[in-house]
Amino acid sequence: MTLALGCIADDYTGASDLANTLTRCGLRTVQTIGVLDDALTLPDVEAVVVSLKGRSNAASEAVERSRAADRWLRAHGAAHVLFKICSTFDSTDAGNIGPVMDALRADSGDAIVLVTPAFPGTGRTVFQGNLFVGAVPLAESPLKDHPLNPMRDSNLVRVLSRQSKTKIGLVDLATVARGADAIRSRLSKFASQGFGAAIVDAVFDDELERIGHVAIGHRLSVGASGMGLGLARAIVASKGGAQARAASSSTKPVGGPIACLAGSCSQATLEQITKAEKSIPVLRLDPEKIVSGNSEVERALDWARGHLSDKPILIASSSTPDQVAGLQKRHGREATGHAIEQAMAAISERLVDAGVRRLVIAGGETSGAVVDRLGVPAFLVGAEIAPGVPVLRAVGWQRGEAVMALKSGNFGGPDFFNDAIRFMP
Repeated sequence: MTLALGCIADDYTGASDLANTLTRCGLRTVQTIGVLDDALTLPDVEAVVVSLKGRSNAASEAVERSRAADRWLRAHGAAHVLFKICSTFDSTDAGNIGPVMDALRADSGDAIVLVTPAFPGTGRTVFQGNLFVGAVPLAESPLKDHPLNPMRDSNLVRVLSRQSKTKIGLVDLATVARGADAIRSRLSKFASQGFGAAIVDAVFDDELERIGHVAIGHRLSVGASGMGLGLARAIVASKGGAQARAASSSTKPVGGPIACLAGSCSQATLEQITKAEKSIPVLRLDPEKIVSGNSEVERALDWARGHLSDKPILIASSSTPDQVAGLQKRHGREATGHAIEQAMAAISERLVDAGVRRLVIAGGETSGAVVDRLGVPAFLVGAEIAPGVPVLRAVGWQRGEAVMALKSGNFGGPDFFNDAIRFMP
């Protein structure tokens, strides 16, 4: 297997989003959970997205795991590696985007790295270095109250400068509009002045394409799935413009019960849960009881056994920002998050023991905990449920066939859960 593109994603739902984008652009793509054992045979693919839980871990741990993934990807032929981050730049002032970027840049030998979380298809744009969520600056959007990585500054040059050891420049929209050569000239000037990275403005997809054609000439880039779009289109163009055949997975239906688990506290997911209550059975767990003990896990399983034979179900631990803040104040931020993630993972494992092989998971941290508990090594990317959310078919799983959807909290429309259920074969 020789890769046209290697990718390291800092969470599992972001990895699915990127894998979906690469597949839609024509690259045969597989998503792995961590660095694979070479004993596991993968299908012939052009891109691999290595999923890590590096967004909220200690910076040193995120750096170590990301460097190991980078070594594995380059050993399998990847000349370019994309460090995939969230399109809302989820990262505290201590990292982890900056520290991982610094380490990977040092390993790559690149003088300067292009950085952009822009992904216009999902409403994420960057102008004059400021990140917008739709028409709203990041620091004025609901993401300012993210329970793990609250984003209180929209200016990414400032944000990344507080995390990185290098100087951060800005390639503004006017420069991007002049084309790839103008971008290269600006980067060359920055590099000669000792800058190690540059935030790049992008408002439309054609700007991402220009950025991708420049980035592919480097060994490393940092960005959201929009950067993946630009890189993939540059790779396809280098082959004469013919799209590659997307990786195909078995079309054999998995069948059986469908269970949805929601741990995200984003406004979008909260609205999706409310909408789902009108059509499928929904159990809302008590986060206070989850943090205090295991009674909610058993309650969820008892409830599920009474409903799984009838129709799809949804079990939610999601809370409003005010409720989350209260929990964190009483029990501590890390303890609260860990307890809820592990409760949802335990529920997923017991549901699988009961025969569930079709799972829809909402929330990046929840998805990571669930997939880790279930031990799925890799996924083939299938049909797109919603922008950034594909159907994933398990590869090399000891329990056999399964399909899943891993959704970032802010992704999907109001009827996401019903949409996902319709796509589960």
